[in-house]
Amino acid sequence: MLYGHQEPKNQLDSNQAISAIEKMVVRYRYDKPDSAIFFAIKGLKISRLKNDEYGVARMLHQLGMIDDNLGKADDSRQKYLEALEIYKRLKDDKGIARENIRLGVIEKRKGNYDKASAYFLYSLKISEKIRDMAGVMEAYVTIGEVYAAQRNQKKAIEYYLKAERLSLQLPFFSIRLNMYNDLGISYREIKDYKTAITYFNMGIEQSNIPQMMGSHISLTIGLSKVYAELGRLHEAIALQKLALLKSRKIDNFIREYQSLVALADSYRSIDIKISFKYLAQAQSLATSRHANKQVLEVLERIAKLQADLANYKAAYKAKEQQYKMADSFYFKDITLKIADLQAQYELNKSEVKVQELKFINSKQAMEQKVMLWIILGSIVLLCILGINFFKIRKLNLLLNKSNTALTTSNSVKDKLFSVLAHDLKAPLASGIKLLDMINNGWLDEQEKALMLSKLADQNAASMETLNLLLRWGQMQINGVMINQIILTPFEIIKRNMSLLFEAAEQKSIAVIYDIAEDLTVFSDADHLDFIIRNLLSNAIKFTYEGGEIKISARKELLTNEVIFLVEDNGVGISKDRMPTIFSTNSVSTNGTNNEKGTNLGLVICKEFILANNGKIWVESIENEGSSFFFTLKYK
Repeated sequence: MLYGHQEPKNQLDSNQAISAIEKMVVRYRYDKPDSAIFFAIKGLKISRLKNDEYGVARMLHQLGMIDDNLGKADDSRQKYLEALEIYKRLKDDKGIARENIRLGVIEKRKGNYDKASAYFLYSLKISEKIRDMAGVMEAYVTIGEVYAAQRNQKKAIEYYLKAERLSLQLPFFSIRLNMYNDLGISYREIKDYKTAITYFNMGIEQSNIPQMMGSHISLTIGLSKVYAELGRLHEAIALQKLALLKSRKIDNFIREYQSLVALADSYRSIDIKISFKYLAQAQSLATSRHANKQVLEVLERIAKLQADLANYKAAYKAKEQQYKMADSFYFKDITLKIADLQAQYELNKSEVKVQELKFINSKQAMEQKVMLWIILGSIVLLCILGINFFKIRKLNLLLNKSNTALTTSNSVKDKLFSVLAHDLKAPLASGIKLLDMINNGWLDEQEKALMLSKLADQNAASMETLNLLLRWGQMQINGVMINQIILTPFEIIKRNMSLLFEAAEQKSIAVIYDIAEDLTVFSDADHLDFIIRNLLSNAIKFTYEGGEIKISARKELLTNEVIFLVEDNGVGISKDRMPTIFSTNSVSTNGTNNEKGTNLGLVICKEFILANNGKIWVESIENEGSSFFFTLKYK
């Protein structure tokens, strides 16, 4: 018998049970997600039954991974956030770092590279603090992947090599294979094929074991693509067929799909019929697994092949099928969010109506009582009338308040659907016309590239509008959520200036800031980040080329506040727009380069500042510039 500190037997039993279930989840996560979900939910129930918070966090993490693989980004993010809260409560830094990595991966896949980098850098900071070298290595790899996604291969390789140097000091684990694959891809992108082949081969040699077969196949496919770019197609095809055979042997859907697509690309210049055969297999496989994203990719390739063969009818049919599927798949999440907002609005409207009916019934009952007391005597009648007068007055005030709330709800609804109808419908209709022109072959390559660039800008603007709209609508219905902490505005301003640097540089605008690094305020970090980014973005939008923007903050001792200023020398604001600039009644104007907006940004800024006990105002002279001031509590 051993003496000293030991975990309780029921806790040990719970850990063993959860570890066994976690292995089953990992085993089925990619190939049989339904089975993985079954085991993860079972583990979650056991953990909650035994009050095992670590077990709950582990199972939430696994469920988030499954949702992520299935393309359910929002569901996945919610589960990671729940797991993160548990690890924060348990003060488990390693768990906190791991969940930040997963949250960053989601943002990276959405194209939110600034948010992804923030999560990865925070994870790096924690891992360095607790000297978790494996966590530091993973953070380096994920930061490199963000740069690679932005086609900054030089910076990506810099972080990958940091991870490689660190890996030499650590025992072998799966992240090393991801690092080799990322290095191979980045060197292939910059045409350094010799180095790319070296890293792919290193990964292939170290992953040729059953437990690492998924990574082994991915590295094999990566190497085959290098050979294909070098014109060594027969070597590429041999590797791709080997990858296909191995992926089918382990029943790995993702790798099998990747192998089929790679084979179709390789055979395209050798035997186009065989290329079609592999694409058909890939489409059948993706359809059977309900993998909508992969089905869309295959349809895109089929349409291009048919167009190259001048089979325009078949190409059109494939494109039409692709658009129909994309319409139902990619816009499903947005539709659900809009429907959710509409449902919440209808619910609020119904509650107000019920409250109004209750007030009416109360008023009627009160009038009957008044009539009864009239019979008892004039003196009593006068007393009762006086009492009821004040009660009815109170009820009327409440009724007026409810009517005001109903009017506000109607205003929210009208604003929502006005923006949806005018700011989103028109760009979507324009995008469909552009795609029809491209599909019908009416444009040459130069015109097609120009149209696609415009379409990308248009979609980005529409997505920004939709995100602002959803955030504002949720605030109106659910209220402003606030989490105030002591923070330094210098870091937030510096980060947002970095994010908006390219936009300012395109217009040759100089951005100058004057703020002490040790200045602190008491505010919600996300709110301040949004306010700075929105005001700075607006200043860039409405400043002429070659202009200047100043950002400053100073401490006001008398009021114990910090006053922020964002000042530009741009177009300014007309006098008739000044009274409504922070309300939904204001009509947005285009920027100096015809940039579009909805004015919702300033509305949200005002609500965030008021929620943090601050004030916001603007001073402006038309054609000379604008100065936006806001205050926050000094800490």
